Formats: sequence, structure tokens, C-alpha cells
Amino acid sequence: MSAERYNRQLILKGFGEEAQQQLLKAKVLVIGAGGLGCPALQYLAAAGIGHIGIVDDDTISLSNLHRQILFTTADIGKLKVEVAAKRLQEMNTQIGIIRHPIRLQQNNILDIISRYDYILDGTDNFESRYLINDACALLNKPLIFAAVAGFEGQLAIFNVPDHLTPSTNYRDLFPIPPDKGEIPNCAENGVIGVLPGIIGSMAAAEIIKLVAKIGQPLTNKILNYNLLTQEQYTINISNGSDYTLPRTVDEFLNMEYQDTSEGPQGYVEIDASELVKLQQTESTILIDVRERHEVPLLDKQIYTQVPMSEFSAFLSKEFYQKHVVLICQHGIRSVAAAEALQEKYGAAKKIYSLKGGIVKWRDHFLRS
Repeated sequence: MSAERYNRQLILKGFGEEAQQQLLKAKVLVIGAGGLGCPALQYLAAAGIGHIGIVDDDTISLSNLHRQILFTTADIGKLKVEVAAKRLQEMNTQIGIIRHPIRLQQNNILDIISRYDYILDGTDNFESRYLINDACALLNKPLIFAAVAGFEGQLAIFNVPDHLTPSTNYRDLFPIPPDKGEIPNCAENGVIGVLPGIIGSMAAAEIIKLVAKIGQPLTNKILNYNLLTQEQYTINISNGSDYTLPRTVDEFLNMEYQDTSEGPQGYVEIDASELVKLQQTESTILIDVRERHEVPLLDKQIYTQVPMSEFSAFLSKEFYQKHVVLICQHGIRSVAAAEALQEKYGAAKKIYSLKGGIVKWRDHFLRS
């Protein structure tokens, strides 16, 4: 351990060398290297958390840069995990960075989080939040939850009992997942870049408090922060009963998590690898629903362009292909188009929407 590197922490009354040693021994998994994960990762690495794992399967896009401050314009198109790991290692050569360039799913999440002491959920979708929560509850892993919506942020610590009450989990706040599209995400609703920076930094602080056993972590509490007024308040969380947590691995693997395949109207959300398979499937049409001025331009021999502004006219026509794949910039308009097609054709056609759109899967389109 470099005493000079951590000097300002070591001389801090109430912290000292023993707390620093606890940080160096700790293993923390950060799920999502986005607006919340980036600042959290930087402060965890700088503080001297000895082993930091990063989970993210996404690549860097231009729209990320105003809030995902580990990345630069030169990084566009690269894997977030790889760029983040390199920058963090440059910040602190005395710690270990473990890359997990994958999407967490039921068949891999238990193995991955079992290797860590503390889990930070910095994801932005409900499917992942419930999946991570249930896995942490099953394996008894402390879960630090961070989220932003509009001008407000939330922060909580689950699965850690305090002196008075048993531990709580995310389902004690939200027992039932919302319907798809009921609550907009950042891609739909927008976010001021500094807000996830504030909440992500606060999440890092809560992890440091837990590891070093200092202060009063937000155990069984949720903190709400308003950027516009700089007001914040904390609410105690109590145990609920209107939900079921998996008690065994088999029960966990048999749980159903929203958005894993079929949408509420019968269409299916897919990733780039599934898109490649469908391209090779007979009777498939790939439809780009972006407006004609949007970039990047796609190969017109492969993709049929039907802008959303012209989609109603397209709906009045018939086409023979059985498989229909809708593509847009962020995966939002393609969902609307999928719903419209599903309403018209029902089970007569297989309808798909590219989840996250071209922005998320940009590398695939640049190669195709």
C-alpha cells in the first residue's frame, strides 16, 4: 500500500490505516459503466478499492459523453468495459480491474456476483434491477442501488440488516415491475449530465462507508435528491409481503423477468447477434424507421427505409415477408412501429425491434 497515495484518507480522524486496509481487501462489482457507473468507478478506484469488477456489454456513443465522463470522443465505438478498465488502471496501478463485457442474465449473474463482496446497480432498466436484486438477495450480497429520472436521483442500500430491523430489498419499494413504457428512461426523458455524476459519487461514498465501517450508510433507507432545488430527504424502507423472492437457484432460474424476449404486444426485442441470424433467415425484411436525413446511412440493398413520418402509408400496403425487423436510432421508434405492425398482423408475422437501436449496436452497422 502506498501511504503517499492515500495520505489524505490515512490522516483523516475516524478513518486511518485500518479502514484503508479494508478498502484494499474489498471486492466491488459495478454493473453498468454509464452515467452512474463512471463517477462511482473513478472514486472507488482512487480511494483504493482493491478489486473492482465492471459489467457492461455496450459500446460508447456520442450521446454518452455529456455524462459518462470516463470516455472521450476518440473512444466512440469502443467497448465501455475496455476503455473504463484502462483509464481506471492508469489512475491507480495498485488495484485490480476485472472486465465483464457481457449482459447479465439469469444463466450467468449468480456466478459473477458470487465473486464480489458488494454490488452496485447502476443500470437504467427495470428488467436488470429486479434480476440483480433477486440474485443479491439469494446470495446475501449487499446491494447499493442508484437511479436517476428527470431532475431527481435515488440512492439506497439493500440486503444489509441493521441493528433494529431485518434487511430490505428493491421489491420492498417496488413489489411489481412497471409495464413496459410506463416509466420513461434517460433516452426518452433526458437527463442533465451532472445528476448521475452526483448520485454515482454518492453511491461510491456509501460503498466506502460500508467497507470501512464508518458513518451511517443508507441501510434500509432511500435517499431522494432534487437537482433543481438541491433538496434531499430520506425515507425508511420496511419489509413488504406483496412479492415472492426466489429461495433456491432453481427457483431463480425459473423466475420470469420482463423484457427478456417478448414485448407486451407480442413483438420481440433482439440484440445485434440475433439480428445477424435473422438476416440469414428466409422471408425476412429489415426496416429502418429513422427519417431520411439521419446518420449513419445503412446499405439500401439490405435495409428498407420507411421513416416513421411515412409509416402509416406503409401500413396500408401488404408485403410477403414473414419476419419483420424494425430498427431506429435508440430502439424507441422501432418499438412504436413494432406495436403498429403487431396490431395489424397479430400472429401472422414475426415482428422484432432492435433493442437500444443503432446507437447501442453501432459497431455492427459499421461492419455490415
